[in-house]
Order: sequence, then C-alpha cells, then structure tokens
Amino acid sequence: MELTDRKKRILKAIVELYVETAEPVGSKAIAVALGNSVSSATIRNEMADLEEMGFLEKPHTSAGRIPSPKCYRIYVNELMEHHRLSIQETESINEALHIKLQELDRVLSRAGQVVSNFTNYPVYALAAGKKEFTIARFDLLSVDENSFIAVIMTDDSRVKSKLLRCEVPVDASQLPILAALLNKDFVKHSGTEMSQHLMKIASQIPGALFMILSQTVEYAVEVLDDVQHKMIYTTGANRILDLPEYQDVGKANELMKFLSAENAALPMPDDNAPMKILIGPENVEAALKDSSVVVASYDIGDDMRGLIGVVGPTRMDYATVAARLSYFAEGLTRMFDQRQLPKHEEDVTT
Repeated sequence: MELTDRKKRILKAIVELYVETAEPVGSKAIAVALGNSVSSATIRNEMADLEEMGFLEKPHTSAGRIPSPKCYRIYVNELMEHHRLSIQETESINEALHIKLQELDRVLSRAGQVVSNFTNYPVYALAAGKKEFTIARFDLLSVDENSFIAVIMTDDSRVKSKLLRCEVPVDASQLPILAALLNKDFVKHSGTEMSQHLMKIASQIPGALFMILSQTVEYAVEVLDDVQHKMIYTTGANRILDLPEYQDVGKANELMKFLSAENAALPMPDDNAPMKILIGPENVEAALKDSSVVVASYDIGDDMRGLIGVVGPTRMDYATVAARLSYFAEGLTRMFDQRQLPKHEEDVTT
C-alpha cells in the first residue's frame, strides 16, 4: 500500500502531537492539527491503513494511536522540517561554548553537561579516532626530601599529576635537569618505547637520579595506558526518570546502568558523518532498544574527533535536538580549530 500525501500529513501530525503530549493521538486531534481539512472519519480510515502498514501502534487502553519506530524513521528521513534556531537559542549555545580550552577530558565532561542542560536528556561525550597517544611534556616539582610531583601532559592536552615518594633523598636542584632529559628523550614515544629507552640509559644515570627517572617514566606509561582507552563521560542519566516512558523502575535502571558503564558500546556516527540518528530497535544494544540516540561528531584535531550523543525516548523532538546538537558540535569544531564561535545562520528566526 502506497503512502499518499494525506497519509504522510497524518503521520507527521501524529508524531508531533505525541512528542508534545506523550499521549496516544486520536482522529479529532489530528483533524484540528490539519486545520480541519480532512474529516475525522477519513482520518480514522487512514489510521487503520497506517496501523496495518506498521507505522502506527494502538495501546490496549486507548482508542488513539502512537508512532512505531518505522513511523519515526520515515518522519526523520522525509517528513521532519528543519528546525531553525532562534537568536535566543544560538546566543544561549554560544554562551555555553565558552569552555576553557585546557585538558580535553574537562572539555568533554563540560560539553556533555551543557548539552544535557539544553536538551533535558541524558548525554554521553567521548573522544575517539587516534590510535596511540604519547607524552608531550614532563615537569617535576619538589615537595620534600623524599617526594616529588610528576606532572605529565599528553599530546591531546590532558594534564595528569601524581605525588611520587622515593626511598632515597630527592635533590630538588636535580629535578630541572631530569625534566629536561625527559623532555628531550621521552616525549613523542609510546609507553613501550619509553621503557626500552629507560633501560638503555640506565648505566649512564646515577642510582638516586635513575630511581626518580624510573618512577616518572613508570607513571607516564600508566597515564598512556589509561588514556588509550576511550574517555566516556555521561551526564544527566537521572533525567530519564522525569519521562513517562521510563516510569518502569526496572526499565529506567537498565538504561541508567548502561549509560554509566565504562565500556558501554555507545552509538557513533559513521566515518566522516557529522550526525547519526538511531531509533528504537535500530540500536544494537539491548538497553537502547526502547530509546533513540542522536549523536553528532566534531573535529578535535590531530586525527581525533569528539562525539556527543543524546539519549531519549523514541518520542524525542528529533528536529530540535538535531538542530541544537549540530550547531553545538560545529561550535566545538571551531573552538578547537580557531577558538572562534560559529556565526549565526542566515535563516535564524526570532
């Protein structure tokens, strides 16, 4: 059975009414949404056809209909109108983009919080793409005669530090010399390469200084091993409790646990794709089968990209979420590249 223009108009009305109310949609409400250009009787007949075609579902306790995942997919692909950001929305997002460009992990965490705030849905943020990280800089700071602080910056601008204790006295005057050696011979190398080089120069360094050097390199290897795994930051998971779709405690807990898991297989856009929308059963993970995900990609530089994903019910306002997330991701790309905010779109409305 073919999807006529009238059927498409009815589907569009049902999706948008259901997004707004979270209640099954009846023929009278659809007739009003269509400006009473189609009678309720005709709409009921069309809804019956659409249900038979798999675009609508009928809850047992209601005479109205709700969209199926198949309906949301055709809505996103064909029926959804482009959401034009208002000046207020763009100004709000631009203000939120004033994230201090320091450690990447802080930027990711803050970006996730910002997006969760302006979508009111749970959000995950992560960085991916680079195969192997290295150390960009070492600093050694004296604390007392038996301890020092190793400060390490990775080549993706993350800064880590740790108080290290030494069994032999730490000569504060030697720390700048050791730091210079580390910055000369141990930067831009993998953890394995740093360990190998340390063994090569072991006989050339006095015992006490070699112990400090060894502890610092060991810590650097630990840092690289830690950051080599994808950084995933989730925020706003408890927001799902405010949505009628997740009033079932078991269902809500399952999703919240999944979002909080360190190794969760979260959706990502296809290579070089700026955005991806996955609806209900299109998600591979069982915990997301009743949810939808809108995930956007932005360029961090140095062969890395950042990802921000919004997780919500299939009744998500896809047009608004996609528009805001796309604009925010564009802003992050500009921020990492030029430290500039995106310009207003020419079609922004008031």
